[in-house]
Parts: sequence; structure tokens; C-alpha cells
Amino acid sequence: MLDEQAALREIAAALEESGKLTGPVTMETHILRDLNFDSVGAIDFIMLLETRLDTIISMDRMAEIETVGDLVRVLVSDPSLAA
Repeated sequence: MLDEQAALREIAAALEESGKLTGPVTMETHILRDLNFDSVGAIDFIMLLETRLDTIISMDRMAEIETVGDLVRVLVSDPSLAA
């Protein structure tokens, strides 16, 4: 499985790719407020991450995601991302 540090690195790389990386990203970083995404932008970002990691995050799981830490936990618990 993808571990938390690897997931955080993937998220930071995806943020850099999307032009939204403006500083350090931590587990407490709020996706809408701190990264200045609107709801559509957040979904687009998650879709970019899904493409990078070749996975799918269900809409139910997306609704749980507010912080980078929430996103990390969803990715780490995804059995399709097993090593």
C-alpha cells in the first residue's frame, strides 16, 4: 500500500503540476481555504491525482476530504494502491 509520506509526496507533486503549490503542504493544509481551490477545482485536482496514481476515489470518499490529511488517509486505505 501507499504509505502516508509517499501519498503526501504525490499530492505535493500533483499540486506543483497543477500550479497550486505555493508553499509547504502538511496534513493540516485545508484544500479549499489554504490551496485556494473552489469545489470544481478541488474535484479537478483529485481527478489529476487519480490519473497520476491510476486509482479512483469514489464520490462518497471525496465528500469526506477537507484537508490534505483526509486525502492522504483515503489514498493510504485504497487497496488498489498496494505496493
